[in-house]
Amino acid sequence: MLEKIDVFNFTLENGTTKPYLPLSYQLFGQPLGEAPIVVVNHALTGNSNVSGENGWWNDLIGEGKTIDTNFFTIIAFNIPGNGFDNNFRNLISDYKQFTIRDIANIFWEGLFSLDISEVYAVIGGSLGGAIAWEMAVLQPNKIQNLIPIATDWKATDWVIANVLIQDQILNNSDDPIADARLHAMLLYRTPQSINQRFKRAQNDRLAVFQIENWLLNHGIKLKNRFRLSAYKLMNHLLKTNDITRNRGDFLAVANEIQASIHIVAVDTDYFFIAHENRKDFEALKSVKDNIYYHEIESIHGHDAFLIEYAQLEQFLKPIFNKQKQQNYVNA
Repeated sequence: MLEKIDVFNFTLENGTTKPYLPLSYQLFGQPLGEAPIVVVNHALTGNSNVSGENGWWNDLIGEGKTIDTNFFTIIAFNIPGNGFDNNFRNLISDYKQFTIRDIANIFWEGLFSLDISEVYAVIGGSLGGAIAWEMAVLQPNKIQNLIPIATDWKATDWVIANVLIQDQILNNSDDPIADARLHAMLLYRTPQSINQRFKRAQNDRLAVFQIENWLLNHGIKLKNRFRLSAYKLMNHLLKTNDITRNRGDFLAVANEIQASIHIVAVDTDYFFIAHENRKDFEALKSVKDNIYYHEIESIHGHDAFLIEYAQLEQFLKPIFNKQKQQNYVNA
């Protein structure tokens, strides 16, 4: 069930005050106050429905799953303006005023309003992982495990460049959501993945290549369930990602995070490239003991974090089993 928190007089990073921002969320698993809290941040076209009917992370979250709803309370917020509440009044038009830091602050306001002062884990993939990094910097003592997946603590020039292309398509195309999705899908996969899947096959009835049909269908599906203002906002947020902005260098900022940091990269990710994650891990090892690095091996690129569940489960199970074992001891 979709719940809502009213956030009043919220000041954005740029100094603008928003009189009202609705923050919707969903809870899964154990009741609040009765179990460790896991915060799940959704990706660009995702939402708070992470488990149960139509849950987009059902392979990881549920009864007996890696993040076991029998042992944890899972909370997933919707990024304000993502349109999941189907309320047109809550859509955001001035999207360039918002940053990932603003979203992370809003999420903390939501947690505090629910009397949550500490969480066992914050986990997210892609955009959700970037928000997780920022949440950990904003409240460095309130997260036990930070798990950013297929993401980065910063927007590289490559990410910024692709955000610009997406923004141009979204603001200038006659069919903006569908056309932007065509470009995005090729960032989320790899040539090897595409070539292996379609093998230059054609659909004789439609007189098109199957890869063309696949891309066009992805565009249509997203257009049917996603709002243009939401896409513009989520895309823009990706370029605002930088935990060092107005703070200091990466090592100094990241070293303040008390959480165990579990970086999960994808070896073929063409969007948030694994090389950047490896560099960060090697640098952080010099100042921080509780830092861990895992790499998904896949031909599927960025989207592997939504495909290679067996590998992801292998990386995550020790983190969440540790808490489950502690629960048994304290029972």
